[in-house]
Amino acid sequence: MSRATQQPVASRVALITGAAKGIGLQTARELHRRGAHVVLLDRDEDLLIRSANGIGHERVDHVVADITDYHAMEKAVGYVIETFGRLDLVVANAGVAPPPGTLRSIDKGAFDRVIDINQTGTWNTVRASAEPIIAARGQFQLICSGAAFSPGVGGAAYMISKAAVEQLARALRIETAAYGVAVGTVYFGLVETDMTHATIDHDPMGHAVAAQLPWPFNRRIAVEEAARSIVDSVEARAPRTVRPRIWLLYSVLRGIINPVVDAYLVRSRRIHRLVGEFDSEDG
Repeated sequence: MSRATQQPVASRVALITGAAKGIGLQTARELHRRGAHVVLLDRDEDLLIRSANGIGHERVDHVVADITDYHAMEKAVGYVIETFGRLDLVVANAGVAPPPGTLRSIDKGAFDRVIDINQTGTWNTVRASAEPIIAARGQFQLICSGAAFSPGVGGAAYMISKAAVEQLARALRIETAAYGVAVGTVYFGLVETDMTHATIDHDPMGHAVAAQLPWPFNRRIAVEEAARSIVDSVEARAPRTVRPRIWLLYSVLRGIINPVVDAYLVRSRRIHRLVGEFDSEDG
């Protein structure tokens, strides 16, 4: 879509989940900078209030809710409608990653938490906001990841959840197209966030997993770049956005690349040793 046919976000009402920090907060800032009314949603009330106040006091609001609680999300959306009269955009950003581990070694509670937040929480967000978004002929932006289509060791829970988000977005895009709704999926590689630092930089096993990712796929982007790409995607009503762009090549060619990569990883002695280290830690 050319600049002439883009749809600016100015004066639109946006709800952003996971907005107390990281990509969500920076996206709220970028939307606000471009003139949107932003409603930040998170379950961490103290941090959420500080983050919302840091953006400003005009065209900014916040609502406390846990995306794993569907009824809480219904109430949150109801608050937005009551306050602003409409809802034009939902950015389903909230997500978590577990400590690195194999499917054998990961704690069941940690696995369930990832699925509850990343997968079910995204569905709760979409379902609770579907009617006002349809009424506004608005947009959903679902934040996904290159993990949705790339193989790896030690992060299966996250990969499973993001693959589910990708399929959710595809179904939603098809099912709401007749109502004039746009659904965008934004895929990120590595972004400089607290989650990345916790699971990769500050975890020896996570660092070992990340070391398997070759250049340029291991290149990180700043949260500011991530946020700009999300809002650019909104204004273009783009169905898919991928950053860093090298991941787009992987996404397009995944049907060819993944069988080759899988075959390599299955035979890799280095991967065998890494899996053994994960499983021995559990034992």
